[in-house]
Amino acid sequence: MSPSTYQGPRRIGQWLYLRPTSIEEYKACHAAVWPEVLEQIKDSNVADYSIFLSLHPRPTLFASFKYTGTAFDEDMARMAANPKVQAWWRMTDGMQESPVAGAEGSATGPGWWGVTEEVFYVE
Repeated sequence: MSPSTYQGPRRIGQWLYLRPTSIEEYKACHAAVWPEVLEQIKDSNVADYSIFLSLHPRPTLFASFKYTGTAFDEDMARMAANPKVQAWWRMTDGMQESPVAGAEGSATGPGWWGVTEEVFYVE
């Protein structure tokens, strides 16, 4: 199920590659995320958001979050329209390599992050 297929609350996982030369820069900017970006994440009904880094076999990021709203596409469009989020994406996209064929950046389609399927969950 793609994120836009079902519009109600759910958990989402995504992944992409991190450029080996950008590891420390990526960690540093996420240690001091811009307040406007954090506010927009919350305002877009995203909660419990984490990004994990694996270094092997190549630097890979895995993001996990809960979407708590009922209109995913609309909430993500509102996030994408925020000028501060757009600036954040321009900065971080330069540190990343998308696994999605044809992806050009976080703000343009197709999606920048690779989509995952949840195959197990226990609360």
